[in-house]
Amino acid sequence: MTSTALSSLSGNNADQHQAYMKAATTACQRIAPLWPLDQAIAVNPWWQLRQQSISDVSALVDVLGKVQCLMPKSYYKDQWQRQITTEHLALAKQSLGITASEQTLLAYLDEALAHRHWLNISDCLDEERNNPQKMAWHEEIIHQISQFCALFCQYPERIQAQGNADTRFYQAWLSLVQQDKGIEILMGEHGLNQHFFHLPADPQQLLTVASEELIGGNASPEIFGHYCHALLLDINGWASYLAYGAWQDTFVGSANNQVEQLLAVRLAWDLVVWRHIRSQDAGSFAAVERYFKGQLLQLPQRLAEHQETQRYLWVWQRALEYSYQLPLQQQLIRMPKKAEQSVSIQAPALQAVFCIDVRSEPMRRALEAQYTGIQTLGFAGFFGLPIEYSPVGSDYVRPQLPGLLKPAIRAEQRQNGLDSIKGLSLGIRQQACSQHTLDAAPSSFGLIEAQGLLKAFTLLKNSLLPSAPLHGINQVPNADQWILRQAGAEMTIEQLANLAAGVLQAMGLTQTFAPRVLLLGHGSCSANNPQAAALDCGACGGQTGEVNAKVLAQILNSAAVRAELQHKGITIPEGTRFIAGLHNTTTDEINCYDYTSEQEAEEPWLAWLTAATVTAQAQRIATLESTSTQLPAQAFAQRSKDWSQLRPEWGLANNAAFIVAPRIRTRHLDLQGRSFLHDYQWEQDSNFGILELIITAPMVVTNWINLQYYASVTDNLKYGSGNKLLHNVVGGHIGV
Repeated sequence: MTSTALSSLSGNNADQHQAYMKAATTACQRIAPLWPLDQAIAVNPWWQLRQQSISDVSALVDVLGKVQCLMPKSYYKDQWQRQITTEHLALAKQSLGITASEQTLLAYLDEALAHRHWLNISDCLDEERNNPQKMAWHEEIIHQISQFCALFCQYPERIQAQGNADTRFYQAWLSLVQQDKGIEILMGEHGLNQHFFHLPADPQQLLTVASEELIGGNASPEIFGHYCHALLLDINGWASYLAYGAWQDTFVGSANNQVEQLLAVRLAWDLVVWRHIRSQDAGSFAAVERYFKGQLLQLPQRLAEHQETQRYLWVWQRALEYSYQLPLQQQLIRMPKKAEQSVSIQAPALQAVFCIDVRSEPMRRALEAQYTGIQTLGFAGFFGLPIEYSPVGSDYVRPQLPGLLKPAIRAEQRQNGLDSIKGLSLGIRQQACSQHTLDAAPSSFGLIEAQGLLKAFTLLKNSLLPSAPLHGINQVPNADQWILRQAGAEMTIEQLANLAAGVLQAMGLTQTFAPRVLLLGHGSCSANNPQAAALDCGACGGQTGEVNAKVLAQILNSAAVRAELQHKGITIPEGTRFIAGLHNTTTDEINCYDYTSEQEAEEPWLAWLTAATVTAQAQRIATLESTSTQLPAQAFAQRSKDWSQLRPEWGLANNAAFIVAPRIRTRHLDLQGRSFLHDYQWEQDSNFGILELIITAPMVVTNWINLQYYASVTDNLKYGSGNKLLHNVVGGHIGV
């Protein structure tokens, strides 16, 4: 709250309003960030509520936003005696401290439950309105705020607003909505517009005025905070995108309160319609006021009711989880004798380091099946490199590491030709200019209309003769030297060796090295897909792992770095070569870079990769909704080029487990592409520092992935994104 807002308050009133403002800030901090399309990563939508139990969170978001954290009762009933058994149900009851009988739990699934949800003031007005010809307040408010957010985020330089960053978003909205006479015409509410001119010009003052007028001391600061949370859930997508900006600003120590300003905008709308209906319809206002202030007092009771009604449903959910966990645990315990004679105790002929991504597990299994002397390892796909990538000749920079981390090193390529630098820079500029031109609101319709015949020709060409989709920035040149800079200075050999030692120790790759060690990042390949980055490597910040694999291969192949590593107790044999590669998760092909010499072309590991690809493709083709009679390789290739393909691949759908263990524990198992596999040797981790790193980084990433996919199933309307058929890209990269 500003000093101006506080100046009119004193004593207990000032303390109370400070508590209200703190509650509003807390509500804003409950919103998880959402990364833009070009850096899309999976995020646990309830991450900012992680200090609470999932059952408490479920009740809270269900009451406030009608968010479903559980499947419908009919789903669990359908799983009974098919997936869920009496044993699973009994274990679930025991773990949750439930004493109800099996019959009671089964009868519960047939009961119809009537939940009472929180209603914002606009929702209360919609409930009270008897005129079906008029647009709903809720729909118009969300539409208007969404349009403004898109305008502000896409064209911030065109927004004329006074004040600094702490007020600019709110003041820009206020200025525009005051000029918009069309809203009251559309809503059929004469005199609505005048109320916007009576709103405070400062977002903090707005929160103060609204809390006084709408709450008026009738509820605790905690209840006011729940109301604020409900308002943000109303427009969760934009709140999450603005939370991403705040998340990024924390890396540079900068304050960002745009979520708070968005809350002020949403609260201002409730205040405006409250005042408007009070001045226009005393009867409706009395009913709305009575209901709204009544639910302020009833909210704790409603939360308790939701927790109670969901209590048995959580037993069924836990039982469903046990139905997967128990068989997996038994498989891990019953390691066959032959697995104990694994390649891990031999000198391997080939080592391949894959990302822990669940899509790597079938490929690892297929590769290992080719020869007993093949060892695969699982490690986070960014290979432990805290880098950002800048294409040569360009000012563009993108992170190549998990969203939890801040880049500390910039990776660039040194090329020996000015022409190539100009060409790449021009390509990036052209790509950006084309995107911006097509996105520009004033010219987009005219441009598309002017290019109509050309667009029709392109559409026909892409339908009949599709080519592999290209990504200008992902087309990383080969055989060029990488330069790593830290704090603007090129890294020394000692710094590179320290970086390499940390990576190798975290991988558990410090003692035995094969003649060839493959560093295999991964990426997807799809056409006409605005969410393509979401299918790439989440550990690489929604990018492919190509850059990270190439950078690490160069570091580890450096004779100077290897000499320095010897002083750190790590000796890489002279004959060992690290080779960067990329696993295409759409086609299940592996492309290795810089191995084209005649000598290497005759080495058996290339044939092993080819055979593994055929095996993995044959296994995965059965999981897709394809009716093609083509060979798997051809079907996958066509799928990746098809501009109309709604689901080029299923990403990490069905992920279910994160196993941190030596590969010997899982090498004999078919985990069906459902497990993240991170190699770990506790014997080599004397102080458990590596385990701590795994728990605080990769495990968090897998939590984000798992719960984003989970939430998109339990509540697809709020947390799913449908498919690209109905997607309109906002701002080129903001979202759909």
